Amino acid sequence: MKLLIVAVGQRVPDWAQAAYDDYAKRFPPELKVELKAVKTEPRGSKTLETLYAAERERIEAAIPRGTRTVALDERGTSLTTKALAQRLKDWQLSGDDVALVIGGPDGLDPAFRQAAHERIRLSDLTLPHAMVRVLLIEQLYRAWSVNAGHPYHRE
Repeated sequence: MKLLIVAVGQRVPDWAQAAYDDYAKRFPPELKVELKAVKTEPRGSKTLETLYAAERERIEAAIPRGTRTVALDERGTSLTTKALAQRLKDWQLSGDDVALVIGGPDGLDPAFRQAAHERIRLSDLTLPHAMVRVLLIEQLYRAWSVNAGHPYHRE
């Protein structure tokens, strides 16, 4: 199974990239994690609909056909670590690859969010995009560790 993190925005601070890379290398070979950063549409004087459409096109191009799509959304389902671990186990048992999608500065296109198989939220707080990448991969690693009985997650 592959977890694909699709994130709008290509530049993140060095500390965020280092933290992301540290967690990414911890996953076992049977659970591959890949990051695909897609270009943020330049804001300028474009309408929100134009921005959403451009970023949605890039996001959809980054996700292979047949991949289960999970949109990160402030209105999505709030999960505990154990609930995320169960979701990860379910995804692994289904055999589907999963794309977790992080939107740009204005979030995700509403139609894209609705079309996603699932919508989850990481926090009630508004987080910087670089922090979201780090938090997401850390929580995915923690979910894997719960399922594997690995000592990283302690009760």
